[in-house]
Amino acid sequence: ESSGMRDLLRRVQPSVFSDLAALNALYRPGALDAGTVEVYIERRRGKKFDYPLPALEPLLAETHGVLVYQEQVMLAARAIAGYTPGEADKLRKAIGKKDEAALKAEGEKFVRKSVENGVQKRKAEELWELILPFGRYGFNKSHSVVYALLAYQTAWMKVHFPVDFMAATLTASSRRASSSRWP
Repeated sequence: ESSGMRDLLRRVQPSVFSDLAALNALYRPGALDAGTVEVYIERRRGKKFDYPLPALEPLLAETHGVLVYQEQVMLAARAIAGYTPGEADKLRKAIGKKDEAALKAEGEKFVRKSVENGVQKRKAEELWELILPFGRYGFNKSHSVVYALLAYQTAWMKVHFPVDFMAATLTASSRRASSSRWP
């Protein structure tokens, strides 16, 4: 619903493009239900937080320590648990499918490999608990960036060239309607 997104944008007051991309990825039922959006807003406004592990800071700095994109989960698995790119992609797929058996196996593997990589077991388990709910809302960064760019360009045109924008919108709409008619 566009009014919900408008409200979210008013609350966040994005100042850089990466905010638009992150909000686009976070404006999903899973992230909204899990409170992830609120955590993002609080941290963006300056609330202090700690990264679950120092090695995650370069991966999560852009999103204020919040897992927002699928790629961040994959990079975290590589950095913390020493996953290969193929193993990280398998993890992404397991999370996305929400297959309980596969997730349990991946969780055990993630914790085991993290410990082998020098991470305390408790910290590895805490990180896994952050990754697990990500399957409810995880979004690909490239999609989020493109959607945010299109939304930004559309809004800019609507504000700066309202008559031309509306004419183009109506023309495109009438062309779609006429092309969908039976001959």
